Amino acid sequence: MNAIQPLKISGIALPKDAERMLDEICEHFIEHAEVQRSENHALLKSKNGTASIRLADRKLLIELACESETALHMNRTMIAEHLFYFAGEEPLELTWSEHSPLAGLPNIHDVTVVSAEDVTPHMRRVKFACADVAPFVGGDMHVRLLVPPKGRPPVWPGIRQDGRVAWPEGEDEILVRIYTIRAVDIERRELWIDFLQHPATHVATPGADFARDVQPGEKVALLGPGGGSLPAAQSILLVGDESALPAIARTAAEVAPGTRIQAIIEVLDETEEQPLPSAGSLDVRWLHRRNYPAGAKGVLAEEAKKAIASIDNETFVWVACEKEDVRSIRTFLKSRGHDKKRMYVAWYWEQASA
Repeated sequence: MNAIQPLKISGIALPKDAERMLDEICEHFIEHAEVQRSENHALLKSKNGTASIRLADRKLLIELACESETALHMNRTMIAEHLFYFAGEEPLELTWSEHSPLAGLPNIHDVTVVSAEDVTPHMRRVKFACADVAPFVGGDMHVRLLVPPKGRPPVWPGIRQDGRVAWPEGEDEILVRIYTIRAVDIERRELWIDFLQHPATHVATPGADFARDVQPGEKVALLGPGGGSLPAAQSILLVGDESALPAIARTAAEVAPGTRIQAIIEVLDETEEQPLPSAGSLDVRWLHRRNYPAGAKGVLAEEAKKAIASIDNETFVWVACEKEDVRSIRTFLKSRGHDKKRMYVAWYWEQASA
């Protein structure tokens, strides 16, 4: 039998600094795909397909290859969104060899709020009914929550010619936030998402506000899943703060029996600790910020480094927390030569400058 020929799309990106953008692509996607870098060429490989990105004449030449049309156009959207994110306020032109035949995004799931409850004083769980939970079982954990404006029928996003998501605007503008699916209840066809209720914050928290005020029966949508796969290893080190706690809890709950797990979790105080049921052998240590000396910084990162220094290269290291802590931990892992295929190190939030 002949092998299935992958479907392909090519693109050309014209950023202000193509070399810097290629560097950013490689640094970012190393946590989400297998990245092979050779001078001015990067090859990103994932279960959804491949992306070849080559620097030439101050341009980025992009070739995407996937086994299905849906995966191909989802990957195109993912690449486009990241390129414009990396560009920031700088100009960027992005064109593709063909337009998407899809009118809307193929991975939007309509869901209905079932209930909302406090798990701890600062963590609130919302349960959603979903007609098909199969895409959320045993794979990627992250989704985008889409909340339409109150009193208006939802208008869900489509696809722009440059591959990016075409978000509704004006009166139809929707709230979009990224979260982790905390648990999947297959029998009840429910998805759980835990929302951190940020204590003593002076910034807008629309996602937390949604979880605080939402009522059963409200209609929203989930876009995904994508990213944040469950680690598969006999030994796992989990490091994170409240922002990572839903992913840590789900990982602990879904590992294979006998898996050895060491977890270091930073929370405000003992009232924010949660039970972490697991079929594995779990050793968890909670760090309480309320007990830190005044002005203390990088405590979680330093504790993570101590733990990393005591493990072998076969242990999967999973880290998610503040950006500077993540950079410090990633540098330490690199200095020890830890296998890149056995680690996930991603920042979930960034400390505001003073």
